[in-house]
Amino acid sequence: MWAPRGMTVTRATQINRTYTYMAVALDPRMGRLWWAWQANMKSEGMARIWGGWAEEPGIDGWVWDGAGGHKSQDMQAIAAPQVVQPPYTPERNPVECSFQELRRALEPILQAWQADPARVRQLCSWGWIRDTLTILADDTQVTQS
Repeated sequence: MWAPRGMTVTRATQINRTYTYMAVALDPRMGRLWWAWQANMKSEGMARIWGGWAEEPGIDGWVWDGAGGHKSQDMQAIAAPQVVQPPYTPERNPVECSFQELRRALEPILQAWQADPARVRQLCSWGWIRDTLTILADDTQVTQS
């Protein structure tokens, strides 16, 4: 929360950030894609998703990037052959390549938002933020040393 300099800010409830992670599996031979949203990167949740995918026809094994979560007992218990790629080779990881394409696809959307200030204001310019920024601008002195 923001407040004028010297004021103590109290809040009745704590703000918590909640992140969502995306698990992705690709079949490079058939061009198939699976994805699932997950609340965390804990191995039991990952194993639940990947275990379900292991039942799908066409998944014959995994290419892992060697992340810690992939080495857990829960993940190792999934009955599918595993190919662990050499360290520091994201360019050889099919999922990393798909995420790179996803980032490229998002770039035009971000550029369109950047070119449309009214859209950005509509998304996030709430009155309390505008008021606070005005107060801060009036109350802030810039000193040079």
